[in-house]
Amino acid sequence: METTQQAEQQRSARQRRRQLLEAADRVVLRDGPHASMNAIAAEAGITKPILYRHFGDKGGLYRALAKRHTDALLDALRTALDAPAERRRRVEATLDTYLAAIEARPQVYRFLMHPAEDTQLPEQGFDVGRHSAPLLRRLGEELAKVIEERVDLGPDSEQLSRVWGHGIVGMMHAAGDWWLGERPCSREQLVRSLADLLWGRLASVDDREGGPGF
Repeated sequence: METTQQAEQQRSARQRRRQLLEAADRVVLRDGPHASMNAIAAEAGITKPILYRHFGDKGGLYRALAKRHTDALLDALRTALDAPAERRRRVEATLDTYLAAIEARPQVYRFLMHPAEDTQLPEQGFDVGRHSAPLLRRLGEELAKVIEERVDLGPDSEQLSRVWGHGIVGMMHAAGDWWLGERPCSREQLVRSLADLLWGRLASVDDREGGPGF
């Protein structure tokens, strides 16, 4: 059985880990994809070996930061999807929630999705693409679950929900990445255009009987 001392040690370790992630967030907000383990350790007031002890390497730190931000984004997306409004409005709110998140913290988005251009960084072997793909897959799978719960897609519901979930996430990611870099239109215009694209078959299917709808 876990002792009081062990429980306290675990709470202390979780608190310390949270403090280190908050320090990492501050550096990422400042430096974006160029955020280094040295800078994060300095921000946290520790040495780099201590940072490695908590996260292993930059990949471990990246995964912890990705989970932190993905959890928050998924909570916001679920809230938008479950808002008491008609379906088109909720679809637009969901798209806008994603785009507003990357617009509000573009440096965090770039750190999670784009490698640093400076190949002389100490972490030059770190492959952001290898780590960002699971993040997008997680978003796709989570959205697929939401779709399957809320709309009746017939006998192939599970497979089609996964196709739609990953397809919608891919669309949001690609369109959002392009929009964040070029800003060719307002966020509102992009949301309406993407919703129009989605509004073909999605508008014609029925909600699941007894379910919350979509």
